[in-house]
Amino acid sequence: MKEYILCAAIWINDGLKYDEQPENIDYGFIICGRRHNNCYKTIDILKGNVNTYLKSLNLSDEDYRKQPGFITSFDRFVDRKEGWKIAKSNNQIQFGDDDEVDGVLISENLY
Repeated sequence: MKEYILCAAIWINDGLKYDEQPENIDYGFIICGRRHNNCYKTIDILKGNVNTYLKSLNLSDEDYRKQPGFITSFDRFVDRKEGWKIAKSNNQIQFGDDDEVDGVLISENLY
């Protein structure tokens, strides 16, 4: 079976360990959604503004990472560059320039 992109995701690496995260995420947590803005909205609803939430953990900008990416069918979080390669190899690019060599995937490319 070939790995493919399932949905948009945001990785919030707050340095804490959580259960039921993608297999390649040891610390932090993943918020999934149809598009990245849906992920950010979920965080807004649950915890208020993303930056307010992260500051509530007493973390500096260097102590955490907020990274947009995607969840794959192999239960992995991938960044936008790896997401592009996976989506392109599976003919998942529906919109945009699928001839880009070093592309970065955005959810609008998929659906």
